[in-house]
Amino acid sequence: MTNTVPNITFKTRVRDESIGGDNPFRWQDVTTNDIFSGKKIVIFALPGAFTPTCSSTHLPGYDAKYQELKDLGVDEVYCLSVNDAFSMFQWGKNLDVKNVRLLPDGNGEFSRLMGMLVKKDNLGFGDRSWRYSMLVDDQQITALFSEPGKMDNCPDDPFTCSDVDTMLQHLKLN
Repeated sequence: MTNTVPNITFKTRVRDESIGGDNPFRWQDVTTNDIFSGKKIVIFALPGAFTPTCSSTHLPGYDAKYQELKDLGVDEVYCLSVNDAFSMFQWGKNLDVKNVRLLPDGNGEFSRLMGMLVKKDNLGFGDRSWRYSMLVDDQQITALFSEPGKMDNCPDDPFTCSDVDTMLQHLKLN
């Protein structure tokens, strides 16, 4: 693992009313510098949009306790998954996410450079991010909570330390 977030460009979609029509969105490149430079960011990564633990607990937990994170000095909270921008948007809409920003790592580039890209061929998922959370202060990773047992084709989906409560406890103690 690196001490600095990888320098990549995310392919995102943003609402642009000037486009009009049923789909008023355009592509927008967002760099890690845009996201992390000069800010304190919580980012958590998970295997996939619409998957059970990610949808029932992981993302909703961070969204529900967003204000607590902000009150402890966090500027923004991002959820990263190796999914495309369209899937991430629809997932957020489906879960009625209000606060957490969804970050598509469609090609898995960020996850790969973090050393967190794993194969999930056993589930038909292909390459996905391992589940983890981290605190990033001005592009420097100051805390990383990676789920135990990281491996390709892991037979289970550990969810013990990348949850919002672990991050809140860390922030309160530091």
